[in-house]
Amino acid sequence: MKSILLLSDTHGHMDEKILKYTRKADEVWHAGDIGNTAVTDEISKTSKIRAVYGNIDGQLLRSQFPENEIFMCEEVKVMMTHIGGYPGKYTARVKKLIAQEKPSLFISGHSHILKVIQDPKNNLLHLNPGACGVQGFHKIRTLLRFQIDREKIKKMEAIELGMRGEISASDRLI
Repeated sequence: MKSILLLSDTHGHMDEKILKYTRKADEVWHAGDIGNTAVTDEISKTSKIRAVYGNIDGQLLRSQFPENEIFMCEEVKVMMTHIGGYPGKYTARVKKLIAQEKPSLFISGHSHILKVIQDPKNNLLHLNPGACGVQGFHKIRTLLRFQIDREKIKKMEAIELGMRGEISASDRLI
């Protein structure tokens, strides 16, 4: 069984509220728009990290992380990318990848909107953790926490980190 923390759209921001949850996870998955390597370096101090690059990420992050991450966690096939859409509104690229790879769990970021949607057509669960950074149009910073036990995804929890504008300079780690 693995405890997973899923986040996205940090845009170069990291604070103690986020790290409190990374310390409790077996793995942290970042669905892109990381912002800078300091974010992934900080997460790596607390947990194993898997990440994909997003549209704001520069060449250094793109050289460290792929556009798509397809992997097995326990007995669940996972596909993660930054810009992918959601059930009924997948991008053409992702629609093709889903048909080819047949994941049980599809993860994307980019929208800054937390979504947990069952996709019966493709027999998968779609997750978007929203945004936990302080840049963007979202009002509340969010992430997702869950467990994978063999082929089951369980104990899904949406976590609110507070309002985007409530971060003081002293809270900010990077």
